[in-house]
Amino acid sequence: ENKGTAVKKREDVHRMAEANKAFAHYRW
Repeated sequence: ENKGTAVKKREDVHRMAEANKAFAHYRW
C-alpha cells in the first residue's frame, strides 16, 4: 500500500546517484 512512497524514494536515490556522478566527474 506504500508503493507511491517507495517509488518516490527510489527516484530520489537515483537522482542523488546521478548528481553524485556528475559532481565527481566535474570535481576530477
